[in-house]
Amino acid sequence: GVTDDEIRFSAVGTQANNPLGTCVLDCYLDGINAYFAYRNSEGGAFGRDLVVTTALDDQLSQNQVKALEIVTANDTFATFSAAQVGNGWADIAEAGIPLYVWTINPAEMTGKEGIFGNREPICISCTRRADAYIAQLVGAKKVATVGYGISENSKQCAESSAEAIELYADEVDAEVVYTNADLAFGLPNGIGPGVTAMKDAGTELVIGCIDLNGMKTLAQELERQGMDDVVLMHTNTYDHAFVAEAGDLFEGDYVQVGFRPFEAEPNDALAAYQEWMEETGSEPTELAMIGWLNADLAYQGIIAAGEDFDRQKVIDATNEMTEYTADGLLQPIDWSRQHVAPTQEDPATHGSKYECIALVQVQDGEFVMVGDAAKPWSCWPGETRDWSEPERMTFD
Repeated sequence: GVTDDEIRFSAVGTQANNPLGTCVLDCYLDGINAYFAYRNSEGGAFGRDLVVTTALDDQLSQNQVKALEIVTANDTFATFSAAQVGNGWADIAEAGIPLYVWTINPAEMTGKEGIFGNREPICISCTRRADAYIAQLVGAKKVATVGYGISENSKQCAESSAEAIELYADEVDAEVVYTNADLAFGLPNGIGPGVTAMKDAGTELVIGCIDLNGMKTLAQELERQGMDDVVLMHTNTYDHAFVAEAGDLFEGDYVQVGFRPFEAEPNDALAAYQEWMEETGSEPTELAMIGWLNADLAYQGIIAAGEDFDRQKVIDATNEMTEYTADGLLQPIDWSRQHVAPTQEDPATHGSKYECIALVQVQDGEFVMVGDAAKPWSCWPGETRDWSEPERMTFD
């Protein structure tokens, strides 16, 4: 995958048959290609252009098949993957090919030194102070959490969110009044009985560990039952077009963002993203930013490995990065120890330096930064799960 003029990359991800109906692989590639255009304008990596020469749609169920195609062809230096199901990631990693992924399948990454995400493998079942902070921010005394039973990630997220509210109940003056971590994917039969139960319990905030379409169904049912004043916390709805099209349905809701939000005060890295997305004629989206972040780590790993780089040298050099932030687009990642998720009992050994959350709020169909736009993250010390008030931070 390396010639005198180019460093060639492959990409595999989900476009066709995506159950969410959202743009995944194509938007992800937009971000990768924009980043490569940016670096190539500066001379590329050691005089070689960075290019994606192979892009494979895994059609949801063919991730391993497509991954094996990449391994067998062996004509690209490294691989990117934005997959709903990442069951081919291990094959690429075992072949010694550096792999950069959208971190929604942390179990597929855990313990694999050659797989790097837009963030480290996380402990979905662990309590998060961020959940309790949101209840405090909203002023909600009674909280509900919901998740899909078919998705272990979604189920664990709903359960751990409820556990977090219970753990920090005294500090934020809130309690869990309803939890359902066994919803049917997509809510094909609606969520009427669940919303009625929430209404009877006096719910003021719902933390939703479900997809954006499910959150829309939930919001519509809340509205139908006269619960417009209930606030939703969205973990998966950072989609500007989707929210704009919903009108006032999500008004006042909070949305979690996994990187420096577009609504934050631009630092140099965010400004570069915005400039090169425009330069390449691409729409800034969440998945495009994930692609940009993955491409940055791939580039930085090559540069760190030196001009005589190879696959293993790039993997080794990346694993020496102890405070990677993509120039302030992410909270710090220590790749020397964060290929394994932390545990509830031990947040420090493999956990993040900080536990952070970046939030935007829906106002008039648009996202607005919550808090100081120059310091978009609310953070707690990562070595403990003890309650404290968050500190506003930036990582430029």
